[in-house]
Amino acid sequence: MSDSPKPSVLFVCVHNAGRSQMAAAFLTHLAEGRIEARSAGSAPAEQVNPAVVEAMAEVGIDIEAEIPKVLTTDAVQASDVVITMGCGDACPVFPGKTYLDWQLEDPAGQGLAAVRPIREEIRSRVEVLIGDLTSAGGE
Repeated sequence: MSDSPKPSVLFVCVHNAGRSQMAAAFLTHLAEGRIEARSAGSAPAEQVNPAVVEAMAEVGIDIEAEIPKVLTTDAVQASDVVITMGCGDACPVFPGKTYLDWQLEDPAGQGLAAVRPIREEIRSRVEVLIGDLTSAGGE
């Protein structure tokens, strides 16, 4: 029973430079304001992976200005759903939150051709997530 106007999702990966950035960008883009998206990393990189930026630009989503952010307890507490992508035990766990772990290949150090299928897998999972969250909110 949430009083918040819209669900909030936090995507977490180690460097917040690839998978979690793509997932948050897709959620923001595809949910059209119905769901709040944020991302963070347990050990953030200096910048978002350039191949990830390029892969997202191919589908019309600009994440060039995004900066990897450190995972905080506050970010987890402020989220309804926490989706981890390979950060393991680095993610704090709080009662009452929904936790999902998406097993996805890490795009770090990979070229654009390798990032594209990861991008498409993330898009598919985000589309399902949007359906789950928006239908649950309508009850």
